[in-house]
Amino acid sequence: MAFGVCLACAGAASAGTASASGELIAQAFALQARYLAEEALSYEHGEGVPRDQPYAARLYCESARLGDPEGMYALAWMYANGRGVERNDAYAGTLFAMAAKLGNAHAERMLRFTGEYTGAVPDCLHTPSELLPQRWPVEALVARLPPARQQVARLLIELSPSYGVQPQLALAIALTESALNPQALSPKNAMGVMQLIPETAQRFNVSQPYDPEQNIRGGLAYLRWLLAYFEGDVTLAAAAYNAGEGAVNRFRGVPPYSETRAYVERILRHVGDSRHPYDSSVVAPSPMLRTLRLARQEDHDT
Repeated sequence: MAFGVCLACAGAASAGTASASGELIAQAFALQARYLAEEALSYEHGEGVPRDQPYAARLYCESARLGDPEGMYALAWMYANGRGVERNDAYAGTLFAMAAKLGNAHAERMLRFTGEYTGAVPDCLHTPSELLPQRWPVEALVARLPPARQQVARLLIELSPSYGVQPQLALAIALTESALNPQALSPKNAMGVMQLIPETAQRFNVSQPYDPEQNIRGGLAYLRWLLAYFEGDVTLAAAAYNAGEGAVNRFRGVPPYSETRAYVERILRHVGDSRHPYDSSVVAPSPMLRTLRLARQEDHDT
């Protein structure tokens, strides 16, 4: 949301549109989780790719973090048998229990062989992995969208590379903002697919904010600017798209707004990476970044 619109509204004027946005976002997470689990299976057994069980475990863990019961079960099995990871019965028991609770019948049967549920889980289940390549199944998601939304999504995917924005990030922003609705209008007058407020629309030469192509181009231009301004930091760029770059500078990071923090988490879960290529010629970097680096260096030195 270019400069902060209620997440519950998802950039839309009605509860119905917000509900649709939530459903599409949930669907995107489920697709991503299932895709990662399938990729993990290939690497676990060397099917069409080199066999790499440690990498498979990382993929399974990210799938499990996103809520996929198959990923939970497979990771539990690896911990139970010490395949690709050091054996850990506590992790295995917890993961089997999690998968069983989500209806995985195989995990349900395994519970009789594992110890009591302890809640112990590997660290990778707590935070997004920065070790995984960006393999978000964009086409798989687009194919499941309603026909009218597919057309908007494909326009977004087609235009994003010319602005130096990866389709994964562009689609994540648009889904979270408006559920790809060209006519969306928020209570704060954020408009169209990319939910541009009037000031942002004017800043990036969008004279017809309800024209899908104009709106998308404006949103992509803003994303390109933010990525350059924050030197490819997706966390800061997403926070700024929601709350404004001024707020990010003022708080020296993600502003302490629950809306913005939830927004950033959603975007990171979509794209799976906190770094993005950027064009340094677009704008000079935020002076705040140097302050942040100095503060981190001081913390490290002490």
